[in-house]
Amino acid sequence: MIKSVVFDVDDTMYDQQQPFKNSVKNVIPQVTDEDMHDLYIRFRHHSDENFPKVMAGEWTLDYMRAHRISQSLIDLGYSPIPDDKCLFFQEVYEEELANICLHPEVKKTLDYLKENNVPLGIITNGPTDHQTKKLNQLQLTNWIPADCMLVSQATGFQKPEKEIFQLAEKTFNMSPDETLYVGDNYENDVLGAKSANWQTLWFNHRKRSINECPVCDSEINEFDQLLPAIKVALGEAQLV
Repeated sequence: MIKSVVFDVDDTMYDQQQPFKNSVKNVIPQVTDEDMHDLYIRFRHHSDENFPKVMAGEWTLDYMRAHRISQSLIDLGYSPIPDDKCLFFQEVYEEELANICLHPEVKKTLDYLKENNVPLGIITNGPTDHQTKKLNQLQLTNWIPADCMLVSQATGFQKPEKEIFQLAEKTFNMSPDETLYVGDNYENDVLGAKSANWQTLWFNHRKRSINECPVCDSEINEFDQLLPAIKVALGEAQLV
């Protein structure tokens, strides 16, 4: 039986594609609307693939940020952009991220969980300052104690490494077999949490396909499916 719930942040608690789309239209207007979704998926791929190099000290954060947008453009057949324009894109993107807000269905879910005294937590990958700004902008301390939020760079571990989930167990005082992890990224969120023997809800609202039978305990594709799925995991009949 699930007794606690831990969330990913990026593209799980808010729509990350919209600030990305706004930034691309501003800085790289040659990208067509038809390519925007695929560009975003490639951007997320290169971010997830290469942030470990930043953690290991192999790449600087600026180099990784320039690489991920330029390489994403190349992947879709566009010409790469120079580093200074890549970093300008990052500046605009961060300005857009300063305006993010919780998706209404996520807020509804958090309200429900708090009202029912379900322990909550956060595990998010990324630079400490950058992710902390997002946590503050989303006002997540209204539902989740600050000491139940882990940012990968601050811990020395990162999803999908099982160590960051094990650290969360100790820090949040949660049991792995009674904890549900909710995230949009199959490799980082689902496989990472399962490696630590957590229960998983794959929030696959980008409708990504994988070349294997998913090992998640449940999968949803729309924001309005989030609360019903979590109620099922918790055993709704036991909650008020």
